Amino acid sequence: MHIYLAHSREFDYLNELYKPLRDDLYFKKFDLILPHETNESNHNRDFYKSIDLFIVECSYASTGLGIELGFAYDDNKKIYCIHKNNKKPSSSISAVTKNIYEYSDIDDMIKIIKEIIENNLNSAK
Repeated sequence: MHIYLAHSREFDYLNELYKPLRDDLYFKKFDLILPHETNESNHNRDFYKSIDLFIVECSYASTGLGIELGFAYDDNKKIYCIHKNNKKPSSSISAVTKNIYEYSDIDDMIKIIKEIIENNLNSAK
């Protein structure tokens, strides 16, 4: 399963998102794509067609993130948005998905992402 985790660059994503995900053995069994982990963060349009699951950390608004959401929505990808409980995501998120989850801390975020993945694995069976 190809899982893309999109996000803004307006927070410490290396420590608050990438490190917790990479440190958790659960995620090693998936092709978890973290866009700014390498220098290949500028994906072409066809890249988004290959994604099985599109998860967005949407605590911080971003034009680039909005474009990626548009691509995923246009390609009929399942879109799931997560955000910190003290942040209000852009109201335009609700135009592309009703799957919006609020988390309180990193452990809660990891738990929600796992639940999203598990629910999608179970629905594929």
